[in-house]
Amino acid sequence: MNSFWENVFVDTAAVYSVVILCTFVFLAVFELVTKYKNWEEIKKGNLAVAMATGGKIFGIANIFRFSIEHNDALLTSIAWGTVGFILLLLGYFIFEFLTPSIRVDEEIGKGNKAVGLISMIISIGLSFVIGASII
Repeated sequence: MNSFWENVFVDTAAVYSVVILCTFVFLAVFELVTKYKNWEEIKKGNLAVAMATGGKIFGIANIFRFSIEHNDALLTSIAWGTVGFILLLLGYFIFEFLTPSIRVDEEIGKGNKAVGLISMIISIGLSFVIGASII
């Protein structure tokens, strides 16, 4: 049975499945902390929300990429991915806090593409910094 779990295809399927599940959970958390409904706004064609959400998805995936690359155990990768997500979420709150003249959530919800783009770039950029610090 050990050879089954050591098979590269089984390992890849397990990692893939867990990362997809974690991504859904993490996106649900982002949905809770934003004032707009991501998927409803995307369905309406709100490009700002799509860019911000895309940046979050990329950020989560990139953090997991670093986590998987640096850890052999799946549970350790999940733990580091979760820590990375929390830091990414913290970065989102810091962005909101450091721009008091712009209500980031409201602007993205209203379709402000410039704020959506900056939010996307922040998520992507932070994911590289967070990922690089994962051991």
